[in-house]
Amino acid sequence: MTQANPYVGAYPWLEERRGVWREIARFVARDAGRPDTVVELGAGYCDFINAFAARTKIAFDLNPDNTRYAAPGVDLRITDATTLPGVADGSVDLVFASNFLEHLASPEIGVLLRNVKRVLRKGGRLILIQPNHRRCAEHYFDDPTHKTVFDDQNIRGYLAPYELHIVKLVPGQLPFSMKSRLPKWPILTRLYLNSPVRPLGQQMYVVAERG
Repeated sequence: MTQANPYVGAYPWLEERRGVWREIARFVARDAGRPDTVVELGAGYCDFINAFAARTKIAFDLNPDNTRYAAPGVDLRITDATTLPGVADGSVDLVFASNFLEHLASPEIGVLLRNVKRVLRKGGRLILIQPNHRRCAEHYFDDPTHKTVFDDQNIRGYLAPYELHIVKLVPGQLPFSMKSRLPKWPILTRLYLNSPVRPLGQQMYVVAERG
């Protein structure tokens, strides 16, 4: 059971985010099996990691202010995630990241993926929600911290050298900006995620399995 965060009541906008992310976490869970240990990269407000059901939940983020948003039971580590410090080899069932990889330069991506392979058990999964440059080229670099182009054609080339084999890839699963375009009511988010028609679908959904 997901434990409540005492800060939520003080931030109405956070409650809205939480409702949307509960549906995203529910959607991701279908492709994750029954993970015992989950790691999130770039957890931000901890929306996903708080909502996802697992015995051990580890999250990485650089912003110390975000510690206030982590629910009880979430091990939020305020440090660079690229080497996954303190995470034991073969100890993780699921690594999840949303809107994270594009903020890394190519050498950092290699370091990160090598460590994702290291910490994942065989058969463990990496699940990404990632802007798809082929569908949002005109907005991809609106955020000046975006460093690397990813799309539904080149993502396999990034993952394959690290024995991360794609088992599911949806080119347009979510809108480019979940802040402004994803339906804010949880039931509408659920319907959108499961609809065969997703207008403005510019973020891809990638499920890769460690060989």
